[in-house]
Amino acid sequence: MDKQEAKKRIIKLREEINHHRYLYHVLDKQEISDAALDSLKHELYQLEQQYPDLITPDSPTQRVGGKALGKFKKVKHEVPMLSIEDVFSFEELQDWQTRIHKLAGTHYEYYAEIKMDGLAVSMIYEDGLLVEGSTRGDGEIGEDITHNLKTIEAIPLALHQPTEKQIQDFFSKYGQGIAKEKFEKKIKILSGRIEIRGEAFMSKKVFDNLNKEQEKKGEKIFANPRNAAAGSIRQLDPKVTAARKLDFFGYDLLADFGLATHEQSHQVLRLLGVKENPLNRHCKNLDGIEAFREYVRKEREKLNYWTDGIVGVVNDLKLFKRLGVVGKTPRGYIAYKFPAEEATTIIENVRFNVGRTGVLTPVADLKPVPVGGTIVSHATLHNIDEIERLGVKIGDTVIIERAGDVIPKVLQVLPKLRTGKERVIKVPEKCPTCGSVVTRKPGEVGIYCSNSKCFAKEQEKLFHFVSKGGMNIDGMGPKILEQLMNEGLVSNAADLYELKLGDLEPLERFGEKSAKNIIEAIENSKHIPLAKFLYGLGIRHVGEETAFDLANHFASLEKIKEATKDDLMKVSDVGEVVAESIAEYFKDKKSLKVVGDLLKHIKIDKIEKAKQTLAGKIFVLTGSMESLTRDEAKAKIRSLGGDVSSSVSKSTDYVVAGSEPGSKFDKAKKLGVKIISEKEFLSIIK
Repeated sequence: MDKQEAKKRIIKLREEINHHRYLYHVLDKQEISDAALDSLKHELYQLEQQYPDLITPDSPTQRVGGKALGKFKKVKHEVPMLSIEDVFSFEELQDWQTRIHKLAGTHYEYYAEIKMDGLAVSMIYEDGLLVEGSTRGDGEIGEDITHNLKTIEAIPLALHQPTEKQIQDFFSKYGQGIAKEKFEKKIKILSGRIEIRGEAFMSKKVFDNLNKEQEKKGEKIFANPRNAAAGSIRQLDPKVTAARKLDFFGYDLLADFGLATHEQSHQVLRLLGVKENPLNRHCKNLDGIEAFREYVRKEREKLNYWTDGIVGVVNDLKLFKRLGVVGKTPRGYIAYKFPAEEATTIIENVRFNVGRTGVLTPVADLKPVPVGGTIVSHATLHNIDEIERLGVKIGDTVIIERAGDVIPKVLQVLPKLRTGKERVIKVPEKCPTCGSVVTRKPGEVGIYCSNSKCFAKEQEKLFHFVSKGGMNIDGMGPKILEQLMNEGLVSNAADLYELKLGDLEPLERFGEKSAKNIIEAIENSKHIPLAKFLYGLGIRHVGEETAFDLANHFASLEKIKEATKDDLMKVSDVGEVVAESIAEYFKDKKSLKVVGDLLKHIKIDKIEKAKQTLAGKIFVLTGSMESLTRDEAKAKIRSLGGDVSSSVSKSTDYVVAGSEPGSKFDKAKKLGVKIISEKEFLSIIK
């Protein structure tokens, strides 16, 4: 965008960010997620870096938070509590280093800290005694919360006076570059003012117990531990704060001990009896920071506190000071955050894709944005009703969500960022593939292509048939299927089994090896469980769970074909609409011909019904398992009579947590659902 457009965008971004920052910092309220707000701030920061003359003193990038609440006495910080720039990729981390290299012109090392998701606080000690504690506030002025901080056991009321041995042990490990005489005099006497900064936070366990209590009382539960910590630390009655059992980690020391590095500051905090995160570490270079971030990312679910990334600090204190501050951000700090599950971006266009049942699904083409560790450029809008509910237009700034392998979706529109150039999304009257009239069935939200032979429908049906949940024909992707259809080699699923090596080898993108792999994959799919065959047929409303229930109930395809609507409704979770759809499919002559042609090539495995030890139990799987795949785990649960759900609710019986579990793990903890390990799961399904 040009400078004029950037200026308009910057103004709107500032207004939106200020609104949400005021809600959070002043009123302890939250309308959008932290990840979404971070994304808005990141976009604003990038634009201001591109056009630095557009930076103004009142920009959110030049301040830290909201003004102090009137219910507490205001405290002015002698040294401002500044904000830290956020980055989300290694490339951005390298850009940060490049910028400070230009100023420093030397090699230097780093200290990396876990970025705690709590509330930043400052404690002032006079002659070793705690005399004042305050919140960060707007960075210049905070709130006096001394009495509340005193209730946190991790915060010493009086600094620890280290023994001679402790001092010598410190020197033997960390003494390089320290003015020893000056240090010993200060550490032994602890005279004058010593300021310690750190993070007050609530552990996951305490958070879970607090929400259970809130629920019992019929009171509002907290969204996350940081909100709970913020609400607890700002209580007028210190007894309420004490009951919340907050914790604390120190991360900075403001006093002249003659130290040379930031790492030494952390070790001095320990000498003074201040708790600091034991996982923090020295890093020789950016690769060390990257490795630490990856380690924390993998371990974060096991940690008893919330974290959204790490902080990299230039370790040399003199160099850190020389690097100075840009705006209200120290150049020597960087917050290297984990990939967000949510982000903000702009809808550049909306198109309608035709699915296997003929339904037209609106898909938003987005300005590419990193979400959850990948670049997202498309998101589903589901249907026309969802577009109307969201009030979304082409050109809107929106919040999108990506969780695990789920297709990204649009969560929310930010209408205050509109420019007036946004366009209404027009509902198509004709199929974008074949040009046939679009219809809408009574009582349904979807719109459909009326052409039963629509190319897009047939292609999607075939792709569904060969998918992992269906016949699992490896290597048979949409482009290959489209190519086979265009060449006239395939028009329905049964045609796949008529393909020969000689049909594929002459085609573009095929060689002898790739053609052979496809033929072998087709051959391997000729022995298939009934549930997978049913799912692969693409019967409307029949997903993997329903297909398994049908197979388990009837045990043969012939019995399903002969079943009446009433017979079908006796199957668990099969209602009238689903039963009607299945019955109609097996009455349709075209469908029966395809099934008959398929059975000339495919043998459906005989069902041997296992003892239904998991009958009535609902499982949710999250993370990766070592001993079996996700599909194998699902199949085993279903074979034993259990159900597999894609989302966690109060009715969930077990959440199976493999390595690197996702947001389902957090939701299970929040709802009090039982979480079991892979080892426990394997013992259940024996």
